[in-house]
Amino acid sequence: MRFLFFLLLSWNLFAVTLHLATSTNPARLNPILATDSSSSEIAGFLFNGLVKYDKDSKEIIGDLAKKFYFKGEKTLVFELRKNVKWHDGASFSAKDVLFTYQTLISDKISSPYSAGFRFVKSVKILDRYTVEVTYKQAYFKALETWMMGILPEHILKDEENLMSAKFNTAPIGTGAYKLEQLEFSKNIVLAAFDEYFGGRAKIDKISFHVIADPMTRFLMLKSSQLDLGSIEPMAYERQLHEDFFTKFNIYEKISLSYTYLGFNLRLEKFKNPKVRKALSLAIDRQELIDILYFKHAKVCSGPFLPGTLAFNEDVKVPTLDIKRAKKLLKEAGYDEKNPFEFEIVTSNSSPIRPYAAQILQHQLKKAGVIVTLRVMEWQAFLNMVVFPHEFDSVLLGWGLSPTPDPYLFWHKDSDKKGGFNLVGYNNPKINKMIEESQSMIDREKLGKKWREMFKIITDDNPYLFLFIPNSITAVDKRVRNVTPALGGIWHNYIQWEKE
Repeated sequence: MRFLFFLLLSWNLFAVTLHLATSTNPARLNPILATDSSSSEIAGFLFNGLVKYDKDSKEIIGDLAKKFYFKGEKTLVFELRKNVKWHDGASFSAKDVLFTYQTLISDKISSPYSAGFRFVKSVKILDRYTVEVTYKQAYFKALETWMMGILPEHILKDEENLMSAKFNTAPIGTGAYKLEQLEFSKNIVLAAFDEYFGGRAKIDKISFHVIADPMTRFLMLKSSQLDLGSIEPMAYERQLHEDFFTKFNIYEKISLSYTYLGFNLRLEKFKNPKVRKALSLAIDRQELIDILYFKHAKVCSGPFLPGTLAFNEDVKVPTLDIKRAKKLLKEAGYDEKNPFEFEIVTSNSSPIRPYAAQILQHQLKKAGVIVTLRVMEWQAFLNMVVFPHEFDSVLLGWGLSPTPDPYLFWHKDSDKKGGFNLVGYNNPKINKMIEESQSMIDREKLGKKWREMFKIITDDNPYLFLFIPNSITAVDKRVRNVTPALGGIWHNYIQWEKE
């Protein structure tokens, strides 16, 4: 027994660990309930979907499914891998796929990801390793929805309340890493799963240090206490010296995300389109970027990202026009004696957003608009402001898929508990266009429809679309085999090694 203990102690002492940081505690390490960035990031190491994007985020390839194909436009068949184990040693099978689907469509959970399965007519087990999915109609994201992490049926089949289940903080997945330690506000440790179907990861452990303060994260990275981390543009330009670049490799690319100021359209004050248009004309988006990002971001002109079929290059960013902004506000009933007032709420989980809020406050003041600010801790922000819709406006960001799904953010049916239509946007024309687009599998026609939506949504100003930041990542040069691709650096992380 002592010898075994010595072996375990020795392994822990000599285990190769990749040190990362996360700004907040994960809310739920359950792939179908993980809506915050920390939970999603960590759950990504613990679970697999049936399919995934390739390294360039262009093609969909197999993950838990070794093969997949369509029979006609409405039937999708997945042939599953036979050598997949759950972290507890149980074998993965078609039962787990059916269970995950049934959980997602049940009324026992509240998940924005359930919307992706609304067109599924049936999921049938053909045999232990074959699943047939039949859709009510052709669906343009039929494959991509199955990137959702699959849950273990043998563990959760008798769970009465998944929303508060122990599983959410003690997950069992099929991923390359399994959860070893979860200390809230301190440390989350993942250990390589020896029986991972893709081969054991070469780095033994991944340690996520929970560090809310961005400056502390930055200093830990500079002192090599972290092996990898994001760098804010201001720090990159002003606070890094030559010695840092001798120790770290830098990888920079445009992110699949944008930052926005979203108005609560359920409130009377924001229902007048002249008010929203005035606020849009009263801000200088390029000034925001110049102050906060230097050259490491670009202005966001609408709801879908550049480089995608949905991006409408004919829609131009509004030009700063204080005079017209004041005129529109006056037409809406606001002037110096009766100024338009509202609050911006954001979180301190991002070092940029509180500063962005201050700049917006200053810019809008020039048009006679009075803005108050509130900066909150991330979980309190989500639970007290975002999810219950208790806000005037929120300064937030979305990370988007290379294939956008407007239904999640812009359809009236997504304005519900757990839905991503946080601002309560409801344009009947857009609702109809989204519904029509769901069954379009002709990519050219679908792209044209998306680009039309892009213009209508942008003209409605439910958000002030602000900027698309670059992702700047520093990786310690002791970490080898990091291969950048269009989809980022993480595509081959199980091959990474650390000296």
